[in-house]
Amino acid sequence: MQTIHEILKQYWGFDEFRSLQEDIINSVLDKKDTLGLLPTGGGKSICFQVPALAMDGICIVVTPLIALMKDQIEILQSKGIKAVAVFSGMSKTEIDFTLDNCRFGNVKFLYLSPERLKTEIVIERIKRMNVNLLVIDEAHCISQWGYDFRPSYLEIGLFRNVIPNIPVLALTATATKQVADDIQDKLLFKTKHLFTKSFERKNVIYYSIEEGNKLQRIVTICNKIKGSGIIYVRNRKRTKEIAEYLKRQRISADYYHGGLEQADRDKKQSNWKKNITRIIVCTNAFGMGIDKPDVRIVIHIDLPDSIEAYFQEAGRAGRDGEFSHAILLYDDGDKTVAKENWVMSFPEMDKIKLIYQAIANYLQLAIGSGLDSFFDFNIEEFTQQYKLQPILVYSCLQVLEKEGFIIFNKEKILPTRLKILVSNIEYYNFELKNPKYEELMKTILRSYNGAFESYIKINEYEIARNSKYKVEKVIEYLNTLHQLKMVDYLPQSKSTQIIFTQARVDAQKLSFAANSYQWRKSQAEQRVNAMIDYTYTKSKCRSVQLLQYFGEEGNACGYCDVCIEMKKKDLSESEFESIKTEIISYLSLQPRNIDFLLQHIIEFSSHKTFHVIQILLDEKFINYDMQMNLVLEQIS
Repeated sequence: MQTIHEILKQYWGFDEFRSLQEDIINSVLDKKDTLGLLPTGGGKSICFQVPALAMDGICIVVTPLIALMKDQIEILQSKGIKAVAVFSGMSKTEIDFTLDNCRFGNVKFLYLSPERLKTEIVIERIKRMNVNLLVIDEAHCISQWGYDFRPSYLEIGLFRNVIPNIPVLALTATATKQVADDIQDKLLFKTKHLFTKSFERKNVIYYSIEEGNKLQRIVTICNKIKGSGIIYVRNRKRTKEIAEYLKRQRISADYYHGGLEQADRDKKQSNWKKNITRIIVCTNAFGMGIDKPDVRIVIHIDLPDSIEAYFQEAGRAGRDGEFSHAILLYDDGDKTVAKENWVMSFPEMDKIKLIYQAIANYLQLAIGSGLDSFFDFNIEEFTQQYKLQPILVYSCLQVLEKEGFIIFNKEKILPTRLKILVSNIEYYNFELKNPKYEELMKTILRSYNGAFESYIKINEYEIARNSKYKVEKVIEYLNTLHQLKMVDYLPQSKSTQIIFTQARVDAQKLSFAANSYQWRKSQAEQRVNAMIDYTYTKSKCRSVQLLQYFGEEGNACGYCDVCIEMKKKDLSESEFESIKTEIISYLSLQPRNIDFLLQHIIEFSSHKTFHVIQILLDEKFINYDMQMNLVLEQIS
């Protein structure tokens, strides 16, 4: 059996592990339940892939991100490691074959979406597999305190009974101490065992800049800071508008969002990774599984919903250890927009019932039916047919998913898949009797490998180009071969999907667990407020604010916008806190004017005291009353 260092060298080409990777791997090999908390870019996948390869048997990886599954499987397969996935949208035959392959086909990694863990077919097959490790990626999803809680993750604790005595490795990039404790409780850790890497990124300089003309500021930043960059925006339409604007300013740019065709997404992503495109303007659909080390700039022009989301996206800067910049641009209206987005994310119950009923009508789904069934769902067509606002529909779908009624699969395209269902000899005999299919099948076998052994991705247009047939004839022949049970032909799906995880209920009787909805709404509000506080605070180092949110202490970075402004005023953080404390003590007794404070705070120079007053006014910590005296707005 190879050592973990030999495996690392053979498959990844590295001589040494990164910080904490080896500790986590050894903990797993010692059969200990383990939680690894590694910020974005910390090399989480190696933490389970190396020990799984060092042990006999198959590793089960649970993740909600289909795009991430696909990326990791392609990377593993490119290294000669057998990996497969089971996720929503696959046919029963395809799932059946994939699970059989895990038992008899020397597969090392089986990726599953969390909802699959409670299906009978998966449970029964896994009982017969030689499982060596259960990995829970994006483990914060199991905690109701986490920023992306998913009820399907709660099934994982029960699933452990299916494979008793198999260690669990939970991994996440962002979790507060409260979330980390909750993850270990929910996953039934025998003993709490946490490895955590500091959230401090000394090479990433954070800025929060007030800017009325964000587009012009982006141009200035891109011209000043050389290298590859990401610009995050909320709106799909704006990704294209901003990319086009940058191109007019002679900045190499392109756009990316989840609504694009898969081929377009792959091409745009590839061009950016190869530095053919310098700047990618995108929604948060971009970035999962992206491991580009030389990103020099990450710019946000809209406030994210939480510090966790911001830290993860900003963390795509500077993975190579070189100095990089994470810049948040905001204006007067962003605070209001952030709060409005929070309100829209939690619609009233009557709206949720309305959308649920409309979905049932659209899918022609009777009460009591639909359990574990998946349906193509064209959200644009649906909103137009029922005259509904897209943002309301989307928000209600998100709520219904997080309350465990449905899974809303936003992956818009599942590629065409095909498998030859007969043996080589049966195929040869069929071809002799049916020569009209010969050229088509030979073209497929020349163009793609492995069709006899497993499901392969094919492209009908590519097959048509490489043969004498028009694409319509290719599709016709493949459908006929499917009907003859020679192949399993699964055409590309262009729709989003809805999977009912509970049988459809009467919409008027739709209800959520006691207080869970309001509680999650309250938690979301706290996260939005924390993001707003970070954005608008001008008195504490950006890096320190982020570290404190995740339960760490740290020293001022000296480079962020706050530190630079403090240096200009010759004001240290400790001086700021001392002056702030004196201001609070005076204003807590009664309102005072500025002159009074300047005269009575004598330990520090008046220009430092005045600067602290300006900062506290900007942060709305203090304000003016009708007589132009200063009063406390809040005490934190």
